[in-house]
Formats: sequence, C-alpha cells, structure tokens
Amino acid sequence: MSGPGAQAPDASRPADTVRRILDPGSRPHPYALYDQVRAAEPVWMDGAHPVVVFASHAACASVLRDPRASNDRRHALMYGCQGPGSGAGAEAGGDESAGGAVDAATPRAELPSFLFADPPRHTVLRRLVAPDFTRDAARRLTGMIKDLVDDLIDDMAEQFARGAALDAVGALASPLPVTVICHVLGIDTGERGWYRTRSSLLGRAVDPYPAFVGAPAPGAAERERAEAELTAFFTELAHARRAEPKDDVMSRLLAARPDGRPLSDTEVVTTCRLLLNAGHETTVNLIAGGLHVLLLRPKTLAALREAPSTAGQLVEELLRFEAPLQIVHRHAREDMEVLGTRIRRGTTMVLLLGGANRDAEVFSCPHHLRTERAEAGRHLSFGLGAHYCLGAPLGRLEAELAFVRFAQRVVEPRLAVEEPPFRPHVVLRGPETVPVHAARVLGRDLPWGR
Repeated sequence: MSGPGAQAPDASRPADTVRRILDPGSRPHPYALYDQVRAAEPVWMDGAHPVVVFASHAACASVLRDPRASNDRRHALMYGCQGPGSGAGAEAGGDESAGGAVDAATPRAELPSFLFADPPRHTVLRRLVAPDFTRDAARRLTGMIKDLVDDLIDDMAEQFARGAALDAVGALASPLPVTVICHVLGIDTGERGWYRTRSSLLGRAVDPYPAFVGAPAPGAAERERAEAELTAFFTELAHARRAEPKDDVMSRLLAARPDGRPLSDTEVVTTCRLLLNAGHETTVNLIAGGLHVLLLRPKTLAALREAPSTAGQLVEELLRFEAPLQIVHRHAREDMEVLGTRIRRGTTMVLLLGGANRDAEVFSCPHHLRTERAEAGRHLSFGLGAHYCLGAPLGRLEAELAFVRFAQRVVEPRLAVEEPPFRPHVVLRGPETVPVHAARVLGRDLPWGR
C-alpha cells in the first residue's frame, strides 16, 4: 500500500479493507472492496479521530441530505475541531467568508472555498455563480461545444491515418472540459495544459488519506506550489477585472454585493479557482472512463452511432457505472443518527459513492452496464442536497456530445492496450490514458442527429 502511515492490510478486518482502497493496485477495480465495505457497514476506522465509512446507497443518500452533515472542516475532529462542548466548530474564529478557520493540521492546498462551506454562506456564494451553470446556460453553449469536439476529432484524424495509437484522454477527454470551463470563466484557453496540470495536482488533496491512515495524501509540497500558482493567477486576473470589467464570472463576482458589502478578495479568488478545478476534473474522468467502457463494448458504441438521441440515457448509466467522483466526506456538526448508527459530533463520515452506485438494493445487476436501466438516474455521482453538483448540466452535455461524435466519426476504434493505467487519484478516479487505434475518421460534415 502506498502513502505515509499505511500498514499491511488484513482483509479480515473491515478497516483494513477500507485502507486497501488507497492501494494503487485497487484503482482499476475498486468495486469488490466497496461491496465488502457495504456488507460490513458502518465501518469505524481505528485512527486517532472518529471516522466512519458507508458504502450503501441508503446510508450515503441519508448523509448527503442531512443538514447536520457538514462540508465545513471546522466541524471535524480530524481537522482540529475540539469536539462536543468545546465551543469549536462553527464558532471558531477566522475568515468565515473563506469557509472558516482551518487548523494547522489541514494541508495548505486544502484551504476551503465555498465547496467546504455550509449554508448560509455556501448558499450566498453558490447563488452568485449559479446562473452560469444552469441547464439553459449549458444549452446555449451547445454550438460552441460541438465545434470544439469536431476540432479535436479533426486533430485526431492525422495520427489515426498513420496507424499510430492515440491517447483519447489527451486528445479529447481532457482538452474539451478544460477549454469549455475556461470559456465560461473568460480566461485564456491557450493555457489549458497549464491549468490542467495544476488542477490535477490539487485534486489529490481530497483523497481520503487523513481519514484512512491519519496523514495527508502524498505530494503535499507539489499541491502547495500548484495552489500558490493558481491563486497568483486569479489574484492578478482580479486586479485586471477591477480595472476593466468584462462579461465574465470574475467581473460579476467583483461587482456583487450579496449582503450589502463586496466579496473579499479571498472569496473571489477561491471561488474562481474552485470553478476552474471542479468545472472540468469530474468531466475529464466521465469522458475518459466512458470512452474506456464503450471501447470495451463495441455493440454499445454502435448502438449510440445508430441512435444518438439515446446519449443522455447512456451518460446517466455511465455516471452510475464508473462514477467520476468516487468518495466524499461529511462531518457531524452535532450528534446525529444514520440509519440507526449513532454518530457523535466531530465525526467524519466517508461516503463511498462509487459503492452506493453499485448497491444491489437499488440497482439490478449493479456490476453490469445497462444503457436502458430505468433506475440509472438514482446514482449519487453528482451528490444530493445543498451541495448537489453545480456543473452537472454542463458536464452531462459535454459527455453526451463527446460520445456521440466519437461514435459517429471514429471508424472501428479499439483499445491499444488490454487495460489502461489509472490516475493515482482515489476520489477523482479515471484512466490516465486511453490509447486507441482506429481505421479512419469521417468528415465533420456528417450530420449530428442530435
């Protein structure tokens, strides 16, 4: 097992089964572990602070909907909250607008944005940016996204023509969402590789090493540098937008007066950094993982080619089957119960969404891809409740268009390796590369049919 503080697992102990999720060897196929955790839940970890793990759909959904389950790390003993009766937690000092004070034990690259805040502050900040991520806002980008997908597939054609394998992550799954979120934020799309590299580094900050082994995820120094560089970038951009506002998200945040006062620089910068990171990370994994699944199932890909109108249903099943966001944390802001399990204030609850999405109590034959599955929409990949994914409509649209056009234009695609390597990320799980061969690429004048 990798990571500081890791110990040799004992498969007979549920807590050690949970720790095996951190093992890079488990990344391609974590679902058997999730099944074991679900069968044993609640699984209490035996570290210095109270941590409980759930993998059933019922438990995960219950926690996600419960307002006592907080995203604010000030409520977690694991991150320095002093626990019941201490006056810590929501009363802690610090800059509430930035999500609250964070104990020194919290890695610097994990300082909170509104993602790690609770209502009412979370609601205020989310409401300011929500108009740019509605279903209607996403639909208005359809033409731009179609053109971008076709441009990227055009670039793939030459390499396929030489008979060379092409990485579908680097060629399509990664540049598409990064370019789209840069467009939404009004930032330079020419630097998408720079944004992607730093965002990927920051993505490891949410991996559950602190909960499972009591130590940060590997690579804290690199994450700190990536955070500093992105923060400097958005700080400089904020100065430019103050001097010359534009029709973009940052300019609107700088002009906002949600409670009669302007947002702090910290709020503006961390919000834009969050939107950049969260606005493409899960979509990259959705498209990369989806392409991997479809390439293993040529009949499903052919069916999509024949009926592009089924793309929405396919994306819902892929979200269930290969959740791009596998795990989330919540912290008990007060004593609570989860399906009969007593959870004390300060406890961190780790929810294995990838496991909940394959719970046989909700999904028939959960380990099989079924594109006509009636219950696919019950997946938890975008969460539930107040923190339901803001960018869900945009992510769905990008994935639908990417899969449809790949199916239509790329002729006889096939995997160039038996099993592609996976990213080291535990939470933001997806293939690192998806090497593909293809016979040829059809022209972009082909009707979309969608």
